[in-house]
Amino acid sequence: MRPTNVRARIIAVSMAMAFILYLDRICLAEIVKAASFQADVALTKQQIGRILGVFFFSYALFQVPAGWASDRFGARPMLTAYIVLWSLFTALTGMVSSFPLLVAMRLLCGAAEAGAYPTTGALIRRWTPLAGRARASSYVTLGGRIGGTLAPFITAWMVVSIGHWRPVLWIDGAVGLVIAWFYWRVVRNSPAEHPDCNAAEQALIGHPPTEKKLSTRELGGVLAAFCRSRSLWLNALMQFLINIGWAFLITWLPTYLKEQRHVEDVAGGRMVTLVLACGMVGQLAGGVIADWSARRFGLKWGRRLPLAVSGTLAGSAYIGCLFVDSTMGIIGCCALVSFAVDMANPANWAFLQDIGGR
Repeated sequence: MRPTNVRARIIAVSMAMAFILYLDRICLAEIVKAASFQADVALTKQQIGRILGVFFFSYALFQVPAGWASDRFGARPMLTAYIVLWSLFTALTGMVSSFPLLVAMRLLCGAAEAGAYPTTGALIRRWTPLAGRARASSYVTLGGRIGGTLAPFITAWMVVSIGHWRPVLWIDGAVGLVIAWFYWRVVRNSPAEHPDCNAAEQALIGHPPTEKKLSTRELGGVLAAFCRSRSLWLNALMQFLINIGWAFLITWLPTYLKEQRHVEDVAGGRMVTLVLACGMVGQLAGGVIADWSARRFGLKWGRRLPLAVSGTLAGSAYIGCLFVDSTMGIIGCCALVSFAVDMANPANWAFLQDIGGR
């Protein structure tokens, strides 16, 4: 019997999910510098910084609860709910004007988006053979980077074309609801639950042991096990340090280009798009490298080496910004940061899937 290819559909709709995830995450960085936004909402730079940054606070805070909920109740219903929620909060952002309400919408949006990647990581583990986990992860994160790459340009273009910032967020929210519907139609929690996945494809994927769902009573013990894991602490530290650098690219880089380099909005959107596009190349390269590295050096060093090389490249590129005067030189250094950070993502996802289990 020829294997079906349902797993490719799962990856494709997960890519679409990641696309709208990043579009909704990044679009506000372009919107806050639009003339229509500044005319509607009188905010200081400090307040704008808080609105852009507060998303990441709730996004980080809700990672564990949202991931646990998906383990407990299933990836399909929970991630569908997460997409619906962050899409609604994105649309509602376009209906408020005060600083407190904008902060509240971004907090809620961050909390809803927190479950997306933990849930998808667990889904990839169930739908992808061990030898292809990094590549499958790279495709999903590529979808996110496509959304992030196009977000500055698409958002700037939509604001200019429509003439106002509010409808842009309503449109983004509506697109998210459509993707949520497709996700519910396509995804199942495991190959055995999918009516279109035949026995040959299930054999190709492998048959992981049936795992009892994680109960609320067990959550404390699981968190205690996390806290005793040196590998998880070091992984968390690595992600913390990397994201300090990467977050600048999607929050303050557009404003930096406009105010310090005097780049016009649309041209600045193109530059940020170019920077984030290099991350797309990094995602694909990182997936191939991480799977090859695991086969060549084993899981331990096969996951470590791509992460170490990527971090070294990204840090060196930021240091290089100190020695560059031209705008395009700065963009080149930021592009290398984007490439290197994203090259690490597939190895990081695969590591978490390797050790995750129940």
